Amino acid sequence: MSKQMKVGIVGAAGYLGEVLIHLLANHPYVTLGMVTSRQQAGKPVSEVVTSMRGQLEGLSFVSSEPEELAASKEIDLFFLALPHGAAATFAESLAAAGKKVIDLSADFRISDPTVYEFFYGSPHPNTDLLAKSRYVMPELVEPGWESAAVIACPGCYPTSIQIPLVPLVRAGVVDSERIVINSFSGVSGAGKKLAEDYLFCERSESAKAYGLPKHRHLSEIEEQLSQVVDQPVVVQFNPHLAPMQRGIATTITVPAKKASIEALYAEWEKAYGGKPFVSILSSGETPDTKDVVGSNRVDMSAVYDSRTGNFVITSAEDNLMKGGSGQAVQIMNLLLGYSETAGLLS
Repeated sequence: MSKQMKVGIVGAAGYLGEVLIHLLANHPYVTLGMVTSRQQAGKPVSEVVTSMRGQLEGLSFVSSEPEELAASKEIDLFFLALPHGAAATFAESLAAAGKKVIDLSADFRISDPTVYEFFYGSPHPNTDLLAKSRYVMPELVEPGWESAAVIACPGCYPTSIQIPLVPLVRAGVVDSERIVINSFSGVSGAGKKLAEDYLFCERSESAKAYGLPKHRHLSEIEEQLSQVVDQPVVVQFNPHLAPMQRGIATTITVPAKKASIEALYAEWEKAYGGKPFVSILSSGETPDTKDVVGSNRVDMSAVYDSRTGNFVITSAEDNLMKGGSGQAVQIMNLLLGYSETAGLLS
């Protein structure tokens, strides 16, 4: 195990930032030494994140510029919980100063700047640093990622999709064409913002599709699947807002190349046997978001439909944990040589 580190959170006032505060404040091997928020600067963390009352005494939000954070002598690793575009500015200064950076935004998830611009509507903010970054899904990443200047934490929807799908596409159990994905997310996935669609009265007892046909996470999903099969993969991705605070439920319909549910489950067991944060349920036992909220776990299962020749795959995760802050802490644990499960519930 490497030495205990002091870590910081940049942009800690949002939902992902709040979850990071909880996880890092209670982590056995790191110390939360800095939290930044321009909006909350000067306020004690326990006053803003009231569920932390009695903890983190003496720690207040600060408003810092990238250069100031980079000059910090105490903080060795920073989590960036910032909007896309802003994150790259901080990442540049921090990486140049030799700090370890785990970014929860979209700035370093897409390796092709042209694709980034197409989906996010503006040129990539730092293509030089992008080339030195690494996209890390802990259960799927190849060795050698630890030396990257910036580590990109996967998005919430893509995590719920890639965990079940990547091993099957790689092994040729399923077709990489004609994939249809429907996902339902709790409203916390949109972050803290005042907008009509996210008001309680609008979302309670109501569900709706959004972001059709080009949700931003589609870029990440397609790029990662394309890299697996070494050719372009195009999927139909249909996200929905669900009347719940947290959680993602995903259903993937994909043509079977091997019409055997046993073959599918064999690949899952090969890929994830012994992995602490992937739970493979029996065929026909569909995952439920209420079972994973608060955990860093993905639950998943599959059935074969002989009528259509498709596998129907379902998964569930907490969008703020395995789909965000929990996965970022999992990455940190692996990066620093701690137990993968340190500070996390499976």
